[in-house]
Amino acid sequence: MGRTRSRWSLLAIHPAQGLVLVFALTIVLGAGLLLLPAAGVPGAETTVLTALFTATGAVSGGLAIVGTGSHWSAFGEAVVLTLIQVGGFGIMALASLLALLVAGRLRLRAQLTTQAEMGSPGSGDIRRVLLGVAGTTLVVESVTAALLAVRFLVHYDLSAGNAVYHGVFYGISSFNNAGFALRDDNLVRYAHDPWIVLPIAAACVIGSLGFPVLLELRRHRRARRGGGLPRRWSLHTRLTLATSGLLLVAGTVMTCGLEWGNPATFGAMGGADKVMNGFFLAASARTAGFNSVDTGAMEPATLLGVCVLMFIGGGSAGTAGGIKVTTFAVLAAAILAEVRGRTDADVLGRRLAESTLRQALTVALLGVALVMSGTVLLLAVSEVSAESALFEAVSAFGTVGLSTGITADLPAAGQLVVIALMFVGRIGPITLASALALRPRDRRYTLPEERPIIG
Repeated sequence: MGRTRSRWSLLAIHPAQGLVLVFALTIVLGAGLLLLPAAGVPGAETTVLTALFTATGAVSGGLAIVGTGSHWSAFGEAVVLTLIQVGGFGIMALASLLALLVAGRLRLRAQLTTQAEMGSPGSGDIRRVLLGVAGTTLVVESVTAALLAVRFLVHYDLSAGNAVYHGVFYGISSFNNAGFALRDDNLVRYAHDPWIVLPIAAACVIGSLGFPVLLELRRHRRARRGGGLPRRWSLHTRLTLATSGLLLVAGTVMTCGLEWGNPATFGAMGGADKVMNGFFLAASARTAGFNSVDTGAMEPATLLGVCVLMFIGGGSAGTAGGIKVTTFAVLAAAILAEVRGRTDADVLGRRLAESTLRQALTVALLGVALVMSGTVLLLAVSEVSAESALFEAVSAFGTVGLSTGITADLPAAGQLVVIALMFVGRIGPITLASALALRPRDRRYTLPEERPIIG
């Protein structure tokens, strides 16, 4: 009996390992479908690397090496769109379920603490989690698709069917923060059209907030409509909304300030269009990867600022990548507490647990290590500049999809590096680290304390 139990414990899959396995299998299946002759337009040559890169980019919401509208047929575009939807829905659902499964293995007090900190529902509400994710996804994508379809039909003289298809494609791609477009120049053609740019930006921002935040906002809205008194927003929701808003404002100001007179980007635009495209870039850089101007023509200072936004990313358990805005906010609170000489770090009237600080530091440093390793590898296998290599590595890790134009020109080894960064960036460094550990190990002793010199 003991041997049987031991054997089954070795074969059991850790929830985090299951998350990694599901996404890996989805990418392999998608690449296989894209290798079918029917997936490409006549005359298009699809290699295994092209199919694998596209499938990884679609599932993770990252980069691409071929144009979606110029390389893939209607069947191929349908496969890409399905991978985008599966990747976006899957990361929200599986991340939420992973939180529930992990919380369910803790003691009752620790479980309640975890749920309070994360704003997640109870461990018995798995069905409600899945229905909530599906409902939210359907509503946001449908509204965005309807707005865009009307604009494509009225202003761009597309047929009704083509306008609806464009609206659905961009609705799904924007909410899931994929950044895939039907034109090779992405959204540059629509840079002066607020009826295209703003709905896409709004869908990107909503998808980047994360399902726990969207679910809590929906509960509060229903409580207000029913005449009840909603509970106070959780720390996670307040922190996500506040930090996201701050980054949007700061990113817009930075982008407009640095690109205002650049003739290759914002220079020829009117004032209103400059502000709109600055906001769009600030929203897209943290999450989606759409571009309404030529990214490669931006000022070096802008590219560095965009790297910061891409590295931070969006909210937890959402469709965005990066280290997440809550990680950034927690680290900022810890730095502020240390500068002020306080023993505890607090934010928005709440004290942060030491385990939260350690987790935030781990995620951030793993992210830095991955980006730096990817940059070094790209420089080693290609002849691109350090600036372009860093931008490409951060974009891949943050699953953003922006590029200075070097992605398709990278050698096979460089493209494999980008694929690895997109995959790891999608499932998250902390999730991958958890997947490698079959079970936690408790230390039965403590070592003597000693303080090294810091700084």
